[in-house]
Amino acid sequence: MTMQPRQLPILAASLLLGACASSSAGDYPSLAIRDAERAAGTFAVEPYVPVYPAPATVASAEDFARQARAAHNAFLAALPAARSRVNAARGGGVGSEAWSVAQVAVATLERHRGQAMVALAELDRIYTAAGAEGQETDAVQGLRGPIETLVAEENAVIAQLLSALR
Repeated sequence: MTMQPRQLPILAASLLLGACASSSAGDYPSLAIRDAERAAGTFAVEPYVPVYPAPATVASAEDFARQARAAHNAFLAALPAARSRVNAARGGGVGSEAWSVAQVAVATLERHRGQAMVALAELDRIYTAAGAEGQETDAVQGLRGPIETLVAEENAVIAQLLSALR
């Protein structure tokens, strides 16, 4: 009887599987915990003492928050003109004079939002650096949260105006 070539893989697989099942249980080391792996003692945990950021860090964070609020106030001052220009451009075609003027007005809002975003990015940098150094971040987070809300509001207004121009 001759072996057909298509039967060779089946024979090889059965021999390999048989070799896997033939070993005895005493050949392998135990997976139980060894004496050296047991905890021999514990140390007392040191109490956490918060490290507060340097006053200069908090002062620079306050400066960036002030810059963001100033940019937001400029955004709010430019918003009525931008809204009126966008309303005037409704119904006009893309590329018309009214559309171009409205785009410039929205770009002015985006510039003010960009200034607020730069200040927010600096607050994020200070927040991250303070956290990485193990310092308390509550003071910076207290400044950062409201600025983040202002930028989100500006994003929503700009998105609304741009969708009205389409």
